[in-house]
Amino acid sequence: MKNLRKELPLLSTTNYLNTASSGLLYDSLLNFRQNHDQMFLNNGSIFRENQQFFLNSVRKTVAEFFDNSKGDTALTPNFSLGLNTILNGLQKNEKILLLNDDYPSINFAVNNKGFEVCYAKIDDELEHNIEKSIKKHKPTVFIFSLIQYINGITIDLDFLKEIKLKYPELLIIADATQFCGTKIFNFSTSGIDILGCSGYKWLLGGYGNGFILFKEGLLKKITPSHYVVASQNSNYDKSYTNLMARFECGHLDTFNFGSLKHSLEILSDIGLSNIEMKINELASSAKNQLNELNLLEEKVVKRKSHSSIFNIKGDSFLFEKLTKQNIITSLRGSGIRISLHFYNTKGDIEELIHALHRYR
Repeated sequence: MKNLRKELPLLSTTNYLNTASSGLLYDSLLNFRQNHDQMFLNNGSIFRENQQFFLNSVRKTVAEFFDNSKGDTALTPNFSLGLNTILNGLQKNEKILLLNDDYPSINFAVNNKGFEVCYAKIDDELEHNIEKSIKKHKPTVFIFSLIQYINGITIDLDFLKEIKLKYPELLIIADATQFCGTKIFNFSTSGIDILGCSGYKWLLGGYGNGFILFKEGLLKKITPSHYVVASQNSNYDKSYTNLMARFECGHLDTFNFGSLKHSLEILSDIGLSNIEMKINELASSAKNQLNELNLLEEKVVKRKSHSSIFNIKGDSFLFEKLTKQNIITSLRGSGIRISLHFYNTKGDIEELIHALHRYR
């Protein structure tokens, strides 16, 4: 595996356990960004003449990375903007299933648009709770985070396939911002209809980029009929009126989306299988050691599989102590969130455990 730690100067002075908040900038990405702006500086508008060819290459890279060759791939500055565009196109009589305490960009966005909403509880029986809510409330849409941002609880991907088989008319929309870049994922064979992601966390793409993946035919299905009619009858350039334009209106920044493309290529070179193996090893080690200290929620301990995001028992006092020791974490929910990416090491975990013994 390529040792990206050599390109991450922050790791030489800091125990960075905070990728769930923000991924890191690394040397070769910095070089790309500097070269990009140098060419813009030297060429002005000429630099943008081939932007559509370049952005098409970004879409192709994203689609290949997640195996979405048959579906549509839209570029969006972030997941939240993409989700709100989707919600604006849904019929107001849709009934939407959410997870309680899910990411506010999901739950608030749905609730403030006036949809009828039902919920499933996030605990060690998450999948059972979801199916129970589907049977009871009969939602038409299910929107959720694949990995919970507060404590790292992860929905079983095989369960989503089963749900899609049992309830084929249920529109399944997933926020994968805390998931993409942590393991091999084949969108085309998943039970997910629409998947969105911001690129600044586990994909290491920096801010201002993201994407939405649609299964074949779904982009048209969720586009309001009046938009379809208007686009068909319009005399304007089709790039302004096609179905993709609803998500990609206005200019797209080649700096931001070029950063995403660069990082996807780097992650591909490293190998998603290698990344997944390393993250799984770190997550297993961290879960065992944190559990021995009785620092994890019971619902996390009981889960058969888990991500590399953990919320440990602790307050702002402990958080400040860790920060002073250059151990970077986040205050989330009722505790302290840590998150481990492939550039972390078991030594990082040992340093955290040693600090927890000292300050608890």
